[in-house]
Amino acid sequence: MTHPPFLKPGSLIGITCPSSAVATDKVANATKTLEHWGFKVEHGKTIGLGANYFSGTDHERIADLQAMLDDPQIAAILMGRGGYGMSRIIDNLDFTKFLQHPKWLCGFSDITVLHNHLQARYFMPCLHSPMCGAFTPETENTEYLKTFYAALTGESIYYHTPPATHNRSGIAEGILTGGNLSLLTHLMGSASEVDTEEKILFIEDIGEHLYKIDRMLLTLKRAGKLDNLKGLILGYFTDMEDTERPFGQTIEEIIWDKVKEYNYPVCFNFPCGHEDVNYTLTLGMPHKLIVNANGASLEYKSPDAVAKFRA
Repeated sequence: MTHPPFLKPGSLIGITCPSSAVATDKVANATKTLEHWGFKVEHGKTIGLGANYFSGTDHERIADLQAMLDDPQIAAILMGRGGYGMSRIIDNLDFTKFLQHPKWLCGFSDITVLHNHLQARYFMPCLHSPMCGAFTPETENTEYLKTFYAALTGESIYYHTPPATHNRSGIAEGILTGGNLSLLTHLMGSASEVDTEEKILFIEDIGEHLYKIDRMLLTLKRAGKLDNLKGLILGYFTDMEDTERPFGQTIEEIIWDKVKEYNYPVCFNFPCGHEDVNYTLTLGMPHKLIVNANGASLEYKSPDAVAKFRA
């Protein structure tokens, strides 16, 4: 399977802000950790910029991300922040030079637009990963940030989660895809629409009303996106809100209601999304999901690790 080259000591990582603005101190913390890991870091021109809700005008954000996509020396691009803005610029990006020198595109939340565009149009893997705000002196040695380093450098990764009430047992092997639920539904009908056929789907979200989650899941279901999955992984659904007249179901019950008729494994409470502990997932690459009475495990065997084992 085609994938960007994994990083080595001295590899160059670019940091840019294609969506909302990020504080410069957060970029400084991320830079310090990345350099401590042995990488070089280059800051884009959108660092420190601000244009209303965004980290610069659409033109400035396009130009900054395009320059990094085109640069053959850059091995990975870390997005400074999510928020909103990628869908305003995605159709203006040219991936011609990127495909000649592919690199890991890293982030989550609004970056779901970029991730799914990359997979839908070019079948290129990417990293659903923490962004600059996750890097602080206190988090440098945390297990979840170590999975970001592991994914960048081509290590295999094994995750385990405890049992959850609505888990459904089973074993699945397939390409992992997905991201933020709101963005996945936003992309329906576009050139960046998620392909879930025979895939393991991951979803998460933040700050939505329960009825909106219900509606978004119904959108995916009515479009057939939940029909032929290999498996389903539910990350954090953070700061969910109810209406004055209660919806009447918990977030877990809402999700289970949409998938109870199927027979693929379902894993709830996977530690990935809009909370402090946010593990990295390598979207677009094969994974193995096992769900049983002991909880759930997700295994990613890096191509480099497999090649070394076979050698």
